[in-house]
Amino acid sequence: MVKVRQDAWSHEDDLLLAETVLRHIREGSTQLNAFEEVGDKLNRTSAACGFRWNAEIRQKYEDAIDLAKRQRKEKKRAMERSKSRVNQKPVVTLQQPAYNDERTTLTEVSNESSMTLDTVIQFLKEMKKDYYASNQSKATLDQTQKENEMLKQKITNLEKQLAETENQLNTIQEDYQVFVQIMDRARKMTVLDDHGSAMKAPAFRMDKNGNLEQMAQGSN
Repeated sequence: MVKVRQDAWSHEDDLLLAETVLRHIREGSTQLNAFEEVGDKLNRTSAACGFRWNAEIRQKYEDAIDLAKRQRKEKKRAMERSKSRVNQKPVVTLQQPAYNDERTTLTEVSNESSMTLDTVIQFLKEMKKDYYASNQSKATLDQTQKENEMLKQKITNLEKQLAETENQLNTIQEDYQVFVQIMDRARKMTVLDDHGSAMKAPAFRMDKNGNLEQMAQGSN
């Protein structure tokens, strides 16, 4: 089946891609295998997953990637040490007592368990490290999500402030235009005599609509 998915990546898709890549790094696998695994789950091509990882997600997980690489090295060293210890440990053969078959069986099982105890302990330690690493990755993702929510809230508040400022600016501009019109009307109503001398300045009053009207001479 040809993968032709074209919809946008969701937050859950990005999270799945990041967790899968980090897991493959810790396990010593390749990122290409991680891209193919995510592609199968999301019905996307591995190339699309790789482009998404390198272009949008990788820079957000630099610390987690470094931690996963260190865990991969530590795990590899631990496995090598475990193999070396198992190969060097002498094999102990118990002689089976003729009088108690059940006791012999328990002794042999106990001895076999002691031979692989170091391997079991090392395996449990690695599981513990993986558990802590997973929790740390989840904590990092949670912190990033919280920061994104805070940024979104700040953007919303700034947009509201910008809208209020624009409304205030429009109101000021309208008031200024009215004031200019009033002043221009008052200037035109000023009367000069033919000799250029100023006549008695007319009196004005403002009506209820905010318009200036000239008062008759001698009226209060």
